[in-house]
Order: sequence, then structure tokens, then C-alpha cells
Amino acid sequence: EVQWLGLHASTAGVAGLIPGGWDLPAIPHPLIQVVVATNIAETSLTIEGIIYVLDPGFCKQKSYNPRTGMESLTVTPCSKASASQRAGRAGRVAAGKCFRLYTAWAYQHELEETTVPEIQRTSLGNVVLLLKSLGIHDLMHFDFLDPPPYETLLLALEQLYALGALNHLGELTTSGRKMAELPVDPMLSKMILASEKYSCSEEILTVAAMLSVNNSIFYRPKDKVVHADNARVNFFLPGGDHLVLLNVYTQWAESGYSSQWCYENFVQFRSMRRARDVREQLEGLLERVEVGLSSCQGDYIRVRKAITAGYFYHTARLTRSGYRTVKQQQTVFIHPNSSLFEEQPRWLLYHELVLTTKEFMRQVLEIESSWLLEVAPHYYKAKELEDPHAKKMPRKVGKTREELG
Repeated sequence: EVQWLGLHASTAGVAGLIPGGWDLPAIPHPLIQVVVATNIAETSLTIEGIIYVLDPGFCKQKSYNPRTGMESLTVTPCSKASASQRAGRAGRVAAGKCFRLYTAWAYQHELEETTVPEIQRTSLGNVVLLLKSLGIHDLMHFDFLDPPPYETLLLALEQLYALGALNHLGELTTSGRKMAELPVDPMLSKMILASEKYSCSEEILTVAAMLSVNNSIFYRPKDKVVHADNARVNFFLPGGDHLVLLNVYTQWAESGYSSQWCYENFVQFRSMRRARDVREQLEGLLERVEVGLSSCQGDYIRVRKAITAGYFYHTARLTRSGYRTVKQQQTVFIHPNSSLFEEQPRWLLYHELVLTTKEFMRQVLEIESSWLLEVAPHYYKAKELEDPHAKKMPRKVGKTREELG
């Protein structure tokens, strides 16, 4: 049974969700169990005893802007299909009721029929590389079930060409075939291949594994915020966030992969365990892509150069008005959680751009502009990387101190 409440999913609305407030029957159990679920629960979660479902009518959804290369996580109205699935969770094992915190009119007129397929709102680098490795060359006329935007497909081809995975005819190169063997983002796979040149594949494997578990390494309990922040600062290394991730994993490995060490340092043990699994999987694939294991023995310049070889596409420079991406001239900001938040180096490389309250760069690394010419001379020209503010100002521009009074 569905009941339309037409409330806003605000604190005031949620405060009324008390048994008896909506003439709900008295719950005999002394403890009321509440399950706060994600979109996954719509289709794959059945818990005994769930009788009432509260549907706010919203979902968190990732979207991708091919022009800026920016990914955003926004709260959007869910689809009618999602709403039906949510209502279906109520009464799986007994008669139940779904309370929708929106009106029947909003359901009929404001919700889409189905959710936008993920292929239409995500970066397509991996998809294009996979299709090319399978021998499908004409992607523009490929019969997708849900065709992605033309612009996103074109950007993916451009990125793969810049990374050296495709030649000027759009055919897969030797490097591209090796990149297709690694089940990670093309930029990450390029970084792993480049680690052989800089003799730091052990460190790069760790960085790649840590980047693959997103931003769930550290946690901040509300009652221990200061302690958690201090523990995080203790991992900081000069150079940037990638080296911080490397330092965290190295210290965890030295502790014998201890869960107690994670607890003491406010590090998510589950995320670290997943990073270790990813690292072991990538290490097993190194032989297939003909990359030998080597260590830089603490020479982090080589690690930073190898990361730059994979992520030269994601660079930003400091200007008088803040950070701007080198190619698109998009205004961006260092994420407050970054180890370089207060440092503000002149040149930066970022793992991803995320739009929340601002256009934030996540996982940033300090680089030198000369490295970009070293790892990607085909993509950058020396003139692009010149610092316009380093030149002297013309003699007649600007007033003197005497003129200003």
C-alpha cells in the first residue's frame, strides 16, 4: 500500500516519523530498528521485519560533463521505476506500507519513467578501450543499447590518443593493448606502464590500488575530530596526496596489515583490505603487460614523474585568480582535505575533478612544468607552459608609489 504525504524531506518532515504520528500501529518491540539504505536496496535487499518504507523521492546520482571533464554527485529526483521498486520493499514478508514524501502529482509530472543509463552520464575511456581491443573500430555507428552522447565518445577517443593507446588512424597501439589488459581507468594503466621507465612499479602499484578505493581511506568520528585530523597530518609527505596514500599503505604493511593499527590511526580497515586485494590483482597482471617489479628506494621524484606520465591530461596552474586547468581554462580549487590545501604550489596534477559546493580537485600532486614536456611532448608545447606572470611588467604600466600618494 502506498500513502502520499506530500512532505519535504527536511528535518521537520523526518521529525514526524514517530510511531503514532501517522496512526501507525504500536510496535511491540522495545527497540525500533531503522535501516537507512542506498539505491542498491531498491532491488537487492530484503530484510525480515521491514513493514514501513519512507521514500523521499530523491537519489544521489553521478553525472559527467565532457566539456570540463568534471564529475559531479548530485541529489536528483528518482525515477518512477525506482519509486515502484522502493514501494516493493515494504511488505516483502508481511503486509506493509510505503510512505512517499511527495505528492501524487509530483510522481505523475516530475519524475522520469526510468533512470538515465550510466553509460550516458560517465566517462567512456574504459568502454572505448575495451571495444577497440575486441576489434570494434567504428564506434560512432556501433549499436549501443543506450547510445552515449557523441561529445563524450569523442573526448574518450581524444584522451586515448593523447595517452598513446590509439594512433592517428584510431587503431590500438602496442601500448594500448597492454593498457586494455589492466582492469582500471586508462590513465591509471598508463601510469602503471610508465612506472617501468622510472623504476618504481612497486610504489605505483600501491598508489593505483589506493586510488581505486576512492576517498574512503580516512574517517573522522564526531567525538574525536581533532585526534583524527592530527593522525591524518602525521601521514603527510612533501609532494602531495598520492605520496600520502603511499605512506599510509607502507606503514600499514609494516604493521603486518593490522586492524588495530587502522583503528589507532583513524584509517578504514575495510578500505585498506580492499586496496591490498586490488594491488595483488594488479601485481599478478604485470607479467602479462611485460612490466617488471622494481622499487625507487624512497626517490619520490621518480614516483611523481610516473604519475605525471599517466595524468598529464589533468593538470592545473596557479594564476592570480586561483587555479585553472591548463587546457580548458576551468577555474578549480584544491579540496580542503588535501595535504597541499595550504601550500598552493604553482603546478598541480589532480586525480579527478568533483563538483560539490565548488569545482574541487581531489588527490592532488605537486609537479614541475618541465615534466609535462618530458612525458607528453606531443600534447603540450613549451609556449603553453610558460608562466605569464614571471615576465617583467612593461615600464609604462601601473602607477608609481608617488603617483598613488
